[in-house]
Amino acid sequence: MNDLEPIKRKIYEIRGYRVMLDSDLADLYNVETKNLKRAVRANIERFPDDFMFELTKEEYDSLRCKKFTLKSGRGMHSKYLPFAFTRKGIAMLSGLLRSEIAVKANINIMRAFFQMQEALQIIGNTQLQIEQIRSEIKQLRIDLNDTLADQNDINESTRAQLDAISDALAELQSERPRELKRRPIEFNPPKD
Repeated sequence: MNDLEPIKRKIYEIRGYRVMLDSDLADLYNVETKNLKRAVRANIERFPDDFMFELTKEEYDSLRCKKFTLKSGRGMHSKYLPFAFTRKGIAMLSGLLRSEIAVKANINIMRAFFQMQEALQIIGNTQLQIEQIRSEIKQLRIDLNDTLADQNDINESTRAQLDAISDALAELQSERPRELKRRPIEFNPPKD
């Protein structure tokens, strides 16, 4: 599946879609870009906006700055803005381009899109799990702080009770003991 990596590198995120550009597809299908575009224009009704769209100048310039190194010289770059094909549009292209190379390239492109989709789902699931763990850790911290605060309250009230007992004992010790009249321990009642 390492042969899919060059294809994956040619998949871009534009307008919220994962797309491939007409020139990259033409290279994979082993046709000229102008012939691919000509076939698409001849069958434009098969390519609604969610299948294929033409990049704006700003989108193309932004993409060119990020992804391409420009060669100098006359005729090195298309004077027309490229088409961007979504996965649906690429599937539709397979009906137009019927060569053996185009069929094999299309199969690999679909595999690359599906691998990227699976990877994004795994990442999404992992991020969800991370958020759940963060939430649980946050709740555990709150519970721990509550427990420690309750423990601290118990300690303070226990300290207050111990201080009261200590004060009472100190007061009792400072008083002079009163002499109590005691009865002698006998079997006879005492005489007055």
